[in-house]
Amino acid sequence: MPQKITASQPLDRTLELEPKARFDVVELRSHFAAEHEALAAYPHCLYWSSHTTAGFLDRSLATRLTPDAVPSYLEAFRALFPEGAGYQHDHLERRDDLDATQRIVEPRNADSHLAFIAGGLRACVTHPNRPGESVFFVDLDGVVEGKPRRRLARLIGFHNERLVDTTRIEVPVSAHPIDSVNLKDPRLGVHQQLADFVARAGVGKGRLRIVLDPSERHSALTVNEYETLLMKHDLAEVLRNPLRFFAEKSRHALANPRAVPAKTLGYAKYDFVRVLNKSLDTLGLRGSMVERLLARTLAVPAARFLRMRRSVSLLISERPDGTSGLVEGTYQSPILVQWQRAPRATRVLDVTLTELR
Repeated sequence: MPQKITASQPLDRTLELEPKARFDVVELRSHFAAEHEALAAYPHCLYWSSHTTAGFLDRSLATRLTPDAVPSYLEAFRALFPEGAGYQHDHLERRDDLDATQRIVEPRNADSHLAFIAGGLRACVTHPNRPGESVFFVDLDGVVEGKPRRRLARLIGFHNERLVDTTRIEVPVSAHPIDSVNLKDPRLGVHQQLADFVARAGVGKGRLRIVLDPSERHSALTVNEYETLLMKHDLAEVLRNPLRFFAEKSRHALANPRAVPAKTLGYAKYDFVRVLNKSLDTLGLRGSMVERLLARTLAVPAARFLRMRRSVSLLISERPDGTSGLVEGTYQSPILVQWQRAPRATRVLDVTLTELR
């Protein structure tokens, strides 16, 4: 009997997607069947997106959804952040990071960034490589002015992950209750610590997992674009008032556009609850403890019910210059978010480095 041949090294493939609409969901296993077939010898796959408005559902959620149900789940977050709801990020004339040429082509997509963060979408996930294991690539800003954006993702087949090393990093945070910290800010030195940590280990292909220490409360991690207006104004507004932009978009429906904000908020709560109920039905959570908890969240800060995560994963692989190290999209930054003042002047991150084999 012929011996079964198995792959020995991880196999790395780049996938290119062309969105069909601004909001688009692609089930990668069926859409890229040939690429997955080529990785059949590998029991696990890592998926990585280079974008900040397009990424993956966490596997714990993806396994509970069908492709038809994913849009319904995401509808609550898309409704929470309507397009064109007066976001500071979308006032391109105020953006110091853009030159005159960039302002002409830059998309007004704050809603997509906020839905990505609030919905718990990830830039890097791992899945078992087996038939029936759905992997959803969610694009929240795939078409701009009628033109599809070029979307790239990486697919890496591997046998197992070997623990290489761990470390702890303390991140300085401000005394402001609501704040966000760009972990890529060179003044902090955190990103350099992470890069040096990876370089010392000599890992060619792996994953860096960053997790908030269990003692840290009222905080989360994400990977997204750290643009000042988006993070310091728009996201901060969401953490103070989760229905802020939903209410702003609803103002046109009121007889008096200058109505008392509480009245506008009342309309927004009514509409948002309907969207939320639809998502609960899709997830089969109607009448559950989850619904009872969510029913009380409209009176508390957004962070209590947004699906912001306590961990992020960063890819380690070959980069365009031929070296190996942290791989990040042009606008991607790991970001720490807090919605209550930290008990100390720092927050602690637990970092785990694994090698894909």
